Amino acid sequence: MSSDPLFARFGREFGPNVVLFREGEPGGVMYVIQHGRVKIVRQFPSGERILATLGPGDFFGEMAILNNKARNATAVTLEAVRALEIDARTLETMVLGNGEIAVRLITRLARRLDSANALIEILLQQDPRLRVVLGLARAAEEFGVPVEGGGIKVPVQIAALAGAVGLDEGTVVDVLERLTRVRIIGSLGSEGWFVPDVGRLHEFAELLEHQRTRGSGLPPKPAAPTRAMPPTGER
Repeated sequence: MSSDPLFARFGREFGPNVVLFREGEPGGVMYVIQHGRVKIVRQFPSGERILATLGPGDFFGEMAILNNKARNATAVTLEAVRALEIDARTLETMVLGNGEIAVRLITRLARRLDSANALIEILLQQDPRLRVVLGLARAAEEFGVPVEGGGIKVPVQIAALAGAVGLDEGTVVDVLERLTRVRIIGSLGSEGWFVPDVGRLHEFAELLEHQRTRGSGLPPKPAAPTRAMPPTGER
């Protein structure tokens, strides 16, 4: 650890299930993850929602020190985490002294805004099936891991997906099982889900939306697989 000068100066280590900051608290620091994962959650009238799951290279907590306002969400470690803890003065010095850092900050903020807009669009959907399909597609696009031979591994658990789309776990399980039966996705057990083609998820969502607007209660026809599903546990 001492060989990393940034970590030696700004580094912090946290165990799993540690609350780094809470919604509504004043914010004096931001974090840059070097190892581990952190979930960002927010309280709504219907309960807690997971807004994002962040990993190495991601940063969070910057908005509170940029606009000098209270935290608008809660950050909780999902596992052991190593991160850089940076205060407002240090961030300002870094941005002024390194144009690359400023560009990366702006780029990531823009992506964060796009992601927030996508989540809002999902939560506005009345059809729970649409929420699950679009939520899984969003997860695949944001933090999916390419699989050798094609497709994407999506390391998201049912509880996290249910929290993100604002539904109970039973409803999410029903939709995921249906998607598995028609071979749009495959289960990887505790490792998450395999998505052969994210485009098929969007096509399925469009079909559900078309059914809703037409008032049809007919189930969609099974989609032809784009690739054979991998066995459970494939990495």
